[in-house]
Amino acid sequence: MNDTYKDLLSPYTFPNGTQLKNRILMAPMTNFSSNPDGTVTEDEVNYYARRSKGVSMVITACTFVTPNGKGFHGEFAGDRDEMIPSLKQLATAIKEQGAKAILQIFHGGRMCPTELVPNGEIVSASEVAATNSTNIPRALTESEIEEIIHAFGETTRRAIEAGFDGVEIHGANGYLLQQFFSPHSNRREDRYGGSLEKRMTFPLAIVDEVKKAVETHADSSFIVGYRFSPEEAETPGITMKETLALVDRLADKDLTYLHVSLNEFFSLPRRGVEDLSKTRIDYILEAINNRVPLIGVGSIYTAEDAKKALSSGVALIALGRELIIDPDWVQKVAEGKKDEIMTKLHKDKQEELVVPDPLWNAIVNTPGWFPIA
Repeated sequence: MNDTYKDLLSPYTFPNGTQLKNRILMAPMTNFSSNPDGTVTEDEVNYYARRSKGVSMVITACTFVTPNGKGFHGEFAGDRDEMIPSLKQLATAIKEQGAKAILQIFHGGRMCPTELVPNGEIVSASEVAATNSTNIPRALTESEIEEIIHAFGETTRRAIEAGFDGVEIHGANGYLLQQFFSPHSNRREDRYGGSLEKRMTFPLAIVDEVKKAVETHADSSFIVGYRFSPEEAETPGITMKETLALVDRLADKDLTYLHVSLNEFFSLPRRGVEDLSKTRIDYILEAINNRVPLIGVGSIYTAEDAKKALSSGVALIALGRELIIDPDWVQKVAEGKKDEIMTKLHKDKQEELVVPDPLWNAIVNTPGWFPIA
């Protein structure tokens, strides 16, 4: 192994004592490849197994916690106990290759396609359509909100029973938790909306509920992470300043890690902070102030990219698209073969890369999403 990259391959121990074999993990990515009944397919299991050997941890695509939270075609389900055997297949396939298996749990809110949710009725914090959508959601009642909070705890219990090593609460990318935090989508005037503090109520209640489920059903080694997006383009919308306030609260929640969702690791803030030339990662690390580990992500392809990202002060690096392009990324770095790492997708390599048809078709038919050779 080249000493230049030894930090990437050094073990890491979370505050709860759980150890990872290196600093590289697989980022959560939707793969559109589950069965219509919400069970995982063999293709999906093989896809994860192919990418679980080198990395220390795999965060799965999101699973929905209630029927009206299904956000994608071909998304696997975590909303009922009948799904535990299906979830177990996934956890087992990842763990057998030596990686920790983390189930990402979520509710799509107003981003759900109407054809995927009961009666075609989408729900959110308020009756505000998403940008570029004409679908106006129905505002959730307080009792429905409480049911969804409870459902996050129940899906966590299912993850534990299925053998997962942890869960990641999906509070990013415009889905329901972010919809409650955002002044764009949350115009409520009850305890779940209004002030910045009240807009944090729902996501923080979910954190508490998930942790309660872990205390009841798992031991202290079980991982609980939280993923967030730093800003929104809309006005009104989440600003960097508001996110730093949320991060400050999350950092005191005794979570195993925080995970920022970024397209570009070193991207700069849009607004809400004084110095717009300082990276979002730098701002977030300052707000955390060593209270909880941060996972960074975003357009990291080469070993050099990852080394530079790790030197920013994040604890761990998540690779998304790059692990689809080259599932052997970590092994190549470990064997001193970094120059053999593929950083562009070869359209004739689907079989070798073990990518299910629905995901492959989405990749090759979405211009600009992946670098294509």
